[in-house]
Amino acid sequence: MPDLRYKPEFAKRTEIPRPKRGEGQWALGFTEPLNKNEQSKKDDDPLNVRDRILNIYSKRGFDSIDPADLRGRFRWMGLYTQRKPGIDGGKTAALGEEELDDRYFMLRVRSDGALLSPEAVRVLGTIGQRFARDTADVTDRENIQYHWIDIENVPQIWDELDAVGLNTLEACGDSPRGFLGSPVAGVAADEIIDGTWALEEIKRRYIGDPRFSNFPRKFKTGVTGHPDHDIAPEIQDVAFVGAVHPEHGPGFDVWVGGGLSTNPHFTGKLGVWVALEQVPDVWEGVAGIFRDYGYRRLRSKARLKFLVADWGTEKFREVLENEYLGQPLLRNPSPQSPLGYRDHIGVHPQKDGRRYVGVAPTVGRISGTLLVQLADLLDEHGVEGIRLTPYQKIVLIGVEPDRVDALVADLDRIGLSARPSNWRRNTMACTGIEFCKLAIVDTKQRSADLIAELERRFPQLDATITVNVNGCPNACARTQLADIGLKGQLVVDRDGNQVEGFQVHLGGAVGVQANFGRKLRAHKVTSVDLDDYVSTLVTNYLSDRETGETFTTWVLRADEALVRGDKVLEEVLA
Repeated sequence: MPDLRYKPEFAKRTEIPRPKRGEGQWALGFTEPLNKNEQSKKDDDPLNVRDRILNIYSKRGFDSIDPADLRGRFRWMGLYTQRKPGIDGGKTAALGEEELDDRYFMLRVRSDGALLSPEAVRVLGTIGQRFARDTADVTDRENIQYHWIDIENVPQIWDELDAVGLNTLEACGDSPRGFLGSPVAGVAADEIIDGTWALEEIKRRYIGDPRFSNFPRKFKTGVTGHPDHDIAPEIQDVAFVGAVHPEHGPGFDVWVGGGLSTNPHFTGKLGVWVALEQVPDVWEGVAGIFRDYGYRRLRSKARLKFLVADWGTEKFREVLENEYLGQPLLRNPSPQSPLGYRDHIGVHPQKDGRRYVGVAPTVGRISGTLLVQLADLLDEHGVEGIRLTPYQKIVLIGVEPDRVDALVADLDRIGLSARPSNWRRNTMACTGIEFCKLAIVDTKQRSADLIAELERRFPQLDATITVNVNGCPNACARTQLADIGLKGQLVVDRDGNQVEGFQVHLGGAVGVQANFGRKLRAHKVTSVDLDDYVSTLVTNYLSDRETGETFTTWVLRADEALVRGDKVLEEVLA
């Protein structure tokens, strides 16, 4: 097996594409700070803010915090100021950060695809109860996210997380943010390869390392050896995706340059084969390219996706091999993308004869109390632990077959269903205006209300329809990848009033049908009218679909009047 540690004696000279103007690429000599974010990182490595939190800010309180730390470097410790209550969406873009800031924080806890023990789940729950007004959300980055955190309590929270192997280090910021791992790594009966060791090793080597604490923007990593591609590898900055080489067996392909927001890009597939033990070295190479060649002049063009789009995958692979690995990677066809669920909801066999059970919180909104209740059930039923998913779900690992029925019944009792409706299973929502300073509309509660109404109107839906609700254009809830994607904005109602509403994206998908959907020109729906619009859309699909036709396929070919809701077909029994 090739050793992928850099060997300068084998490196080749690589012709690097040079942009027409300087874009802040360090490796090309453009090292001057080009915006306030770059200046702040040059002034002080953001990792250093940890000591100031421990020794100064937590002791002297909120008013002692340097603004450059508060609205910048704190993010490297998983801390964001949250939105001050009572500020409507119309003021989101009009007010400065200091006017939107509350005196409390959102705090993100990394899980990085790890199996969380019952003890860890209990600690996560008690932190929510004691320090976060009982809040806790499961995010689509496999994080636990709290709100209402006082700076004075952060050291205690860190100590309690550390005791169960968890932390918030570099959970936000221009850093290697929380990793995505397959929720069923090491246990799924149909797994190609278990990537757990690689994630653990990347975290051990590089998280908290100053060499990788200053990227041009956020850097998102995923590793999965599951054939369902259950980490949404198409939209990661770097994803290692299970693949089989005809001679060397199971390993990983490398996909780079994915991302959403206002300029969505799918990953480019390098078409290589990397052994499990080589993954950390290749990760270091990809991360190094982003650090050294990434665009730093404009924040809006600083993600890795823009560099990959400009270079192309062949040039990116050439630079990776020649400048960062010093040798070529084995070529191998990229694995085919699947069609179907990726969330692991329900009861499934493990390779060891036990079961794993996937459950669906409503749009990821849970609580500290619910996590404590879940920890009680894990102990009571002898469950090994849980993993979080990129779809705001929870998977219980290591359930004895004779405990499944009782466990599923108890999970239902606390509000975590392993048998959810389509709508509860397939709706995601970002944080929204309740806490997020970028948001324009409410998302979590509006989505929960939409789910309840759709369950009433379509209780026995015989198709899969996903709904993703986002509070702003940044696509944290993956608006462009849902059957029905709703991007929050202010719209004008029938009476001429400016109200909360959504721009509609339809037919987005990952996997074999990967596309960013159909954005209906000038089509917006008010929050008040949302239930009726989605119901009309679903009714038209059920009436007009062909046998076996998915919503994605239908909506991309359907008549405009049907998808805009201007025409309603005769209802069919759903």
